[in-house]
Amino acid sequence: MARALILTGDAAEELDSMYPVFRLREGGHEAVVTAPTTRAVKLVVHDFEPGWDAYTEKPGHVLPVDLAFAEVDPEDYDALIIPGGRAPEYIRTDPDVARIVTHFFDRGLPVGTICHGPQVPAALGLLRGRTTAAFPPLKRDMELAGATFVDEPDVVDGPMVSCRGWPDLPPWSRAFMQVLEKSTTHP
Repeated sequence: MARALILTGDAAEELDSMYPVFRLREGGHEAVVTAPTTRAVKLVVHDFEPGWDAYTEKPGHVLPVDLAFAEVDPEDYDALIIPGGRAPEYIRTDPDVARIVTHFFDRGLPVGTICHGPQVPAALGLLRGRTTAAFPPLKRDMELAGATFVDEPDVVDGPMVSCRGWPDLPPWSRAFMQVLEKSTTHP
């Protein structure tokens, strides 16, 4: 059984956040949710509606939080997932988020990013030389961070698995679970 850390905050996209939690648990793994504080985070629902140039946002469910960022010892976890939505915009500036995310990248542990999730490692300089998917309007941001942007549903770059957003969650989840299970299988 692996222990995976879900790094999130208010205004994270509901499906990006909850789908991985449920998929990890379904696979027999532990999903631990972390956010700026231990207060349950307020998720949002992003959708694409005719007549809109951008996605729409509506209030979603709340997601219970297990630990505040400051309480996380990354040594206790085998993998990291960063959901999309608006949370990555502001959590990427948190020094504890930098400490946590850098730990996983430095050790080559599985990292899953969904939609706007790559904004966090991009802001920390961790995508330089990597290949990533992200919400397509972030293409230029990913390239400026030194990454190669790929517009695909399940981009695997070593231990990092990324996708464009919640419509990609089934193929992203299959790819992430394969990377996770391979990394936690001991001879």
